[in-house]
Amino acid sequence: MGKTELYLTLILFNIFFVLFLVAVMIYIRKYKQRKIEYLSEIQIKNEIHQKELLATQLEIQQATMQHIGRELHDNIGQKLTLASLYTQQLLYENKVTEEYEKIDHVSQIINQSLQDLRSLSKTLTDDNIKEKDIVTLIQKEVDNANVLKKCTIHFNHHLECPDLDFVHKNVLLRITQEFIQNSIKHSQCENIFIELKTSEENLWELKIYDDGIGFDIDKILSNGIGLTNMKNRTEIIGAEFNLESNENRGTMIEIKLKKLL
Repeated sequence: MGKTELYLTLILFNIFFVLFLVAVMIYIRKYKQRKIEYLSEIQIKNEIHQKELLATQLEIQQATMQHIGRELHDNIGQKLTLASLYTQQLLYENKVTEEYEKIDHVSQIINQSLQDLRSLSKTLTDDNIKEKDIVTLIQKEVDNANVLKKCTIHFNHHLECPDLDFVHKNVLLRITQEFIQNSIKHSQCENIFIELKTSEENLWELKIYDDGIGFDIDKILSNGIGLTNMKNRTEIIGAEFNLESNENRGTMIEIKLKKLL
C-alpha cells in the first residue's frame, strides 16, 4: 500500500470517526431533550391530576356541607320548630308564675337555637355565597367576629369587580374564615387586618395579617390542617400563596390571582 493510499485511509477513518462522534453527540443530545420533555410532560400531568384531585375534594366537601345543611334545616329544624310550638302551647295553658317563667325561658332558648340553626344551614348550603358579592361576605364575617371582642378586625377593600364567580368567592371566604379563627384561637393578637384589592397584574389580591405571637412555619405547615387547606384551596384556582410568620411579629398570608393576558 502506497503512502497516498495510507493517507487517504487515515483521512477517511478520521472523517468516519468524527462523523460517528457527531452522531453520538446528536443522539445523546436528542435523548436528553426527549427525556426532559418526557419528565416535563409527566410533571404537567401530575400537576393536572393533583389539581383535579383537589377540585374533587372541594366538590365533595361542598356537597357534604350542603347535605348536612339540608338535613339540619329539614330534620332538626322541623323538630325544634315543633318543640317551639309545644312550649308556646304550654305557655298558653300554664298561668302559674314560677312555671310560666321556666317554660318561657325554655321557649326563648329553643327559638334562639332555631335561629342559629337556620343561619348555619344557610351558610352550609352556600346559598349565601351565590347570592352576595365577596366584599359583603367578608364584611359579614368581620362583623360577626368583632362581636366576640377577642380582637379588632379591620377590613379594607378596593376591588374593581366584587362580583366574582362562586369558586373564587368560596376560596376567598373560606380562607378568610380560617385565618380569623386561627388568629383568635392561637395568636393572642389584638388586631387582624384584611385587605382585598385589584392591581395592574392581578385580578385580585387578598392579604390578611395579625399582630400576634407568630409561629414556626415549618412546624405548622407539616402539622397544620388549616394552613394546608388554605394552600390547597389556593392551588385549585391557580393562585399564588405566600405565608410569613415571625416570633412576636405576627402572621401574614397573601394570595394573588393573576389576570389572564
